[in-house]
Amino acid sequence: MTTTTIRLAVTGGGTGGHTYPALTTINAIRTNLAAADTDLDVTWYGTPAGLEARVAAEAGIRFRTIATGKVRRSLNPKALASTTVDLAKVPAGLGQAVAELRRFRPHVVLSTGGYVAVPLGLAARLTGTPLVMHEQITTLGLANRILARGATAIALSHATSLDALPPAARHRAVVTGNPVRPALFDGDRAAAHRAHQLDPDTPLVYVTGGAQGSAQINRLITDNLPHLLPHCQILHQCGEANYSQITQKTAGLAPEHAQRYRLVPYVSDGLADILAAADIVISRSGAGTLAELTAIGKPSILVPLIPTASQEQLRNAQTLQSAGAALCLDSVTATPDGLRNALLPLLKDPACRETMGRSARAAGQPDAAQRLADLVVTTALRPAR
Repeated sequence: MTTTTIRLAVTGGGTGGHTYPALTTINAIRTNLAAADTDLDVTWYGTPAGLEARVAAEAGIRFRTIATGKVRRSLNPKALASTTVDLAKVPAGLGQAVAELRRFRPHVVLSTGGYVAVPLGLAARLTGTPLVMHEQITTLGLANRILARGATAIALSHATSLDALPPAARHRAVVTGNPVRPALFDGDRAAAHRAHQLDPDTPLVYVTGGAQGSAQINRLITDNLPHLLPHCQILHQCGEANYSQITQKTAGLAPEHAQRYRLVPYVSDGLADILAAADIVISRSGAGTLAELTAIGKPSILVPLIPTASQEQLRNAQTLQSAGAALCLDSVTATPDGLRNALLPLLKDPACRETMGRSARAAGQPDAAQRLADLVVTTALRPAR
């Protein structure tokens, strides 16, 4: 490798589903290049209020802001007005992005989607900068539908996304999988037991509705605690805004049940340990969550967020259920009775849980970050045409 420094421009964010795959890939690229005595000079472009700004700062990555606008699919007059205002920002953002790429002169742009990615992705085409576009979901997000026609290489998390690409772009696509944080593979069951005072001999159910929690999942769990806790222990991540209310709601649990219930507002450090200790995970079915659960081979009960764009979460959950890796509670079965009917048989059948875990692992792509990192570096070093 003759290039001593590779300049990488990264764009994508707004949610963790776009932001964390980008961060994981940056780290994988940096590690790979260090082994080849090559430096990585990276700049992340996004919005100042987006998650990507905080994540880049925490990781010590240079961050530059770009104006952009969000398209809201709602026909509500207020949403339409907000979309109109936001779209007016896009031309200015595109001009900013072109200027930034001409100043930085990156060898390659990595886009992981979200509306924040559109200006820089379009600017890559205008400036002749190679663009690697990554899609996390099973179809194509709106931003990536815009960028796909001009992308140099298209990385997909699922083979099903190929059908959503323009026919002329399909030969530029490769299925890499969705990158997950390497730390998830190093979880310590015993550490989770110690940290949360858990019984290693009692099945553990980890419940999460994402960083902000899920009111729907919280209700399904709290309404069921007297029925579930005789058979398991539950570590329930409920979201900061819901913590006080649920604490009050569960204060009357019988002592023998209360000792099996752990309520936490948010899990940051120690997530890998909790997932290693969990026998079953109850969660939403976003692309990032399922990439993590399948990479580590964890059986799950999935409660899709409905509605989402193109019913993405429902399709994700149904796909894993068809593979024997999860159970899906849809809009009909996501009830307290439906949860009990799904969970209690699993708690009583360790062999079934083991089979589901193997099926989950078979559906996962734990080397996704490495595959995407290789694609980005290969594209960066490709001779200009």
